[in-house]
Amino acid sequence: MLFGDEHVKRYEETDGAEGHEWQGTTSLILTTRGRKSGEERKAALIYQRDGDDLLVVASRGGAPQPPAWFLNLEADPEVGVQVEGDRFTARARTATPEEKPGMWRKMTAVWPDYDTYQTKTDREIPVVVLERV
Repeated sequence: MLFGDEHVKRYEETDGAEGHEWQGTTSLILTTRGRKSGEERKAALIYQRDGDDLLVVASRGGAPQPPAWFLNLEADPEVGVQVEGDRFTARARTATPEEKPGMWRKMTAVWPDYDTYQTKTDREIPVVVLERV
């Protein structure tokens, strides 16, 4: 099973032929700029389409702190995205309180563990909207 840096590496090398389909769902590669280091940081994340946008969830398995990639995109919302062989720049934003319920349902439909992760933390787990620029 692909995970972490190896997932990113195989995904990029194969344009997603290895890694896009992942544990019964789909994943993309998100590239952020480190808010402290300024270096590129990459993460393989489960995603779903929402019209022209893509959705990802900043769950970190229900940990009390959000994932580093989320903190990075809060500091600099311009991100790189790769879906299979399609690489593009996107602007990331957190779903509004009005948008989130429907987007959350869309994400839990493909990864039900998100609901479990939310019960493990007092932090409200955000849904992130990636808008192609």
